[in-house]
Amino acid sequence: MKRRLALFLGAALLAAPAEAQRGRGRDAPPTSAPAPSFAESGRTRLEVVATGEATRTPDVVRIGAGVVTQAPNAQAALGGNSTRMERVIAALRRAGVEARDIQTSSVSLQPDYAYVNNQPPRLTGFRASNEVTVRFRDIARTGAILDALVAQGANQINGPSFELDRPEEALDEARRAALAAAGRRAALYAGAIGKRVGRILLISEADGTGGPRPSLRTYDVAVQAASAPPIAPGESRIAAQLTVVYELE
Repeated sequence: MKRRLALFLGAALLAAPAEAQRGRGRDAPPTSAPAPSFAESGRTRLEVVATGEATRTPDVVRIGAGVVTQAPNAQAALGGNSTRMERVIAALRRAGVEARDIQTSSVSLQPDYAYVNNQPPRLTGFRASNEVTVRFRDIARTGAILDALVAQGANQINGPSFELDRPEEALDEARRAALAAAGRRAALYAGAIGKRVGRILLISEADGTGGPRPSLRTYDVAVQAASAPPIAPGESRIAAQLTVVYELE
């Protein structure tokens, strides 16, 4: 009997350290010391935000061409709109715009009402609208294409806006410029406090940088349809913004 009791107590003593270890895993902090934080290392941390730019001549034009028609009933408004839009698309194809670069961006039909004081609104007809977004690469023909669109029934023009077909090379150039600017600024700050720039701890690129997105301009083409407007693409600027964290020594 004494031998069995001794064996039982021995097993309980062996199990106790394991239970204690499992208890520490659930409730107690880890026994190993945490890694020292950056502040505890005695080094100075410097965070710099810098922007770099690259310029290119645009090689793509984007235009929104729309047709708006009004009629006494919805069917007539849609039918007249479709006929005029077919002429607009045909004019674009004759001008050399590829089918893949013509995309419908919006179609709408809404009633028109007349409002008179102290009277309920009176339905006067319907307004149909259809707009396509057009991309083409022959910038020199922008004015002529606008004129052709108006001649074939487009009565609302949005644009033009100018873009780069392949902005990656310019964006990489802007990134390198941003990194170089960050290094120069870090060296300036480090020298001002008697230190020098050490290793880079972090590089982060801000979202939303990249290709240019000029604002679109809407033209009242019913008034300006007499001749092709002059078009000047200018230069497109591509920017990249980086956050760089340095260790100062």
